[in-house]
Amino acid sequence: AALRYIEEIAHKPSADDMALHIDALLPFIGALPLDQVHDGTLKPFVDHEVSRGLAPKSINNALGVVSAVLNLAARVWRDDKGRPWLMQAPPLLRRLSVKGKQARAYPLSWAEQERLFKELPRHLADAALFAVNTGCREQEICQLRWDWERSIPDLGVSVFVLPAAVTKTSVERVVVLNSVATRVVETRRAIDSEFVFTFRGNPVGKLHNSAWKRAWKVAGLPTQSDVRRGVHNLRHTFATRLRAAGVPLETRKALMGHSDGDITTHYSAPEIGELLRAAEKVVDRSRAETPVLGVVRSAA
Repeated sequence: AALRYIEEIAHKPSADDMALHIDALLPFIGALPLDQVHDGTLKPFVDHEVSRGLAPKSINNALGVVSAVLNLAARVWRDDKGRPWLMQAPPLLRRLSVKGKQARAYPLSWAEQERLFKELPRHLADAALFAVNTGCREQEICQLRWDWERSIPDLGVSVFVLPAAVTKTSVERVVVLNSVATRVVETRRAIDSEFVFTFRGNPVGKLHNSAWKRAWKVAGLPTQSDVRRGVHNLRHTFATRLRAAGVPLETRKALMGHSDGDITTHYSAPEIGELLRAAEKVVDRSRAETPVLGVVRSAA
């Protein structure tokens, strides 16, 4: 059932994350018949994840995958005799309370960025520098291809147009490149003919790996049970610096790839120029300083 679910969502950007949740779940419920998957049989999984400090939201996301599989098994999937895979109504799975426990975004200061990037291997440092200057999400960066690059002759620059299948919003997105992001792209150009960010001849699968976690720790940044996953914080850093530099909300939304019905991906050259000027503001440290934040823990 889990395999069929992954096959059906393989085209979605979230598929890799869903597969990771399933990998974590299988040791606990993988051998059970579908009609024996419920709160009681899931409790050992939940207890294990809580004991290792996983955020309630992450645990709830995994439980959401279980609910999705059970719902499909009961309501959609049929065997060769037309019977549902799950003959009974799927159970309601209770979620953990996230009140007061939600890991928050953590925008990096310039000093923190320098410490972190210094500890990263070259391929991750390049990808991270690109992220903090474009606001791209992790999989948008990992899957970035050269054939998505588009030249803007009137401006003498290029942009990347991400297809809807890659973006979290399932809407095509234009990624403009400020001077730093442009330098990153140029340093990667001769490395691989298909993907922008690669490691040992293969596209980078994810940025939040063991090397990233080690660098985050060595750089002295807050533990990632207190703040959100480190890679997402690069995107939040970009957004925070845009705001600090006085970039208007609508322009920030366009640069971040937010989809709310009033953002178009069919920009004219002058509109691309406006986005470029806004993105360039995050390069100026005097205009785009990130406030230095601390992590406040509630009393036990």
